[in-house]
Amino acid sequence: MNLHIFISKFVVIFENYFNFPLMRIEQLTFTRFIAAISIVIFHYAKDIPPFNFDFTSFLFQQANLGVSYFFILSGFVMIIAYWQKDKVPFLNFMKKRFARIYPVTFLAAVLLLCFKVLEYFLFTANSDLNLNDFLLSISLQQAWIPAKAMSFNTPAWSITVEWFFYLCFPFLFNRFYKRPKLWTFSIVTFLIWAFSQFILHYLLESSYYTGFPSASHSFIHYFPLLHLNEFLVGNISGILFLKFLKDKRKNYDFMILGLLLLAAIILKYNSHLNFHNGLLVVIFLPLILLISNNNGLLTKLSNLKGLVFLGEISFGIYILQKPIFMAVKGVFISLKWDEPILQFYISLLSLLLVSAVSFKYFEGPLRKKISNYSVLKSS
Repeated sequence: MNLHIFISKFVVIFENYFNFPLMRIEQLTFTRFIAAISIVIFHYAKDIPPFNFDFTSFLFQQANLGVSYFFILSGFVMIIAYWQKDKVPFLNFMKKRFARIYPVTFLAAVLLLCFKVLEYFLFTANSDLNLNDFLLSISLQQAWIPAKAMSFNTPAWSITVEWFFYLCFPFLFNRFYKRPKLWTFSIVTFLIWAFSQFILHYLLESSYYTGFPSASHSFIHYFPLLHLNEFLVGNISGILFLKFLKDKRKNYDFMILGLLLLAAIILKYNSHLNFHNGLLVVIFLPLILLISNNNGLLTKLSNLKGLVFLGEISFGIYILQKPIFMAVKGVFISLKWDEPILQFYISLLSLLLVSAVSFKYFEGPLRKKISNYSVLKSS
């Protein structure tokens, strides 16, 4: 057998069995953990030391912007993963994406349902148990209904958005990304991004917006179509990276640190602009490109096995945060402990532990089983 054919077949089998491509920019993995843990702090620790100190609080009060980073990075790595393919088969692609996100999303929803049922029987007045919200969550639909975007497992609104991206990606890849007129589509993507920012700020400043919490706030901040610009920008930047930048590796440590400092200054002194739907592309995009091509100390550190593992369990950290924090809170209430700082750090350690166990013994095995089923069906 021709060696090239043998290697190609081996790569396909490897990707299908383990459900990830051989081409992977490892140093980006740890950034997922930073974004995920920042969002957890945003939800549960804005009043907890050291996150409430004057010189750090402004960062964590806006750390929900990590979701915007996720969306841009998702578009970028999707191109990195599939660019060598001539075509992305829709069903096979969706099975792999389903295997990647759904098991732990479903686990989080079931855990949360169990805790809410327990809460209902123990503290009926404090329970917000709603089976319709549970069904919306496990069907990956909650963000399409603005009034329900923050219902049940709150962070799962972004999974609705990601699933929408996945549905779009095979069409975009097969119809546009492999075509010679890439610059035309790049310009179109820029216009979509610019128009999205205009619409966002127009709605925020119009009589339509009635503040938080409201259906108008949920529509503007969580509706999937208003986040598509971030995924598209990530796609285009991934293509441009592979075509023009991937062989220009050097030490970009100081540029990366400079961008992070610039982002901190922007967040510190911004009093008007809303960054939630992609405006920070101007920071996140060059940051992703620089990290991808960096060979400096920051990359050496982020490629350490322990930090890579934290990046790998970051999806669990993000989606399991609400049920785990709810469970620990229930224990503290039952024991009549009023120690919010201790409660947060025990919750955080529990979240890290559960996410690691889930990744190794639940997510990973189920992902392989679903992938194997996919391979058998396609053969």
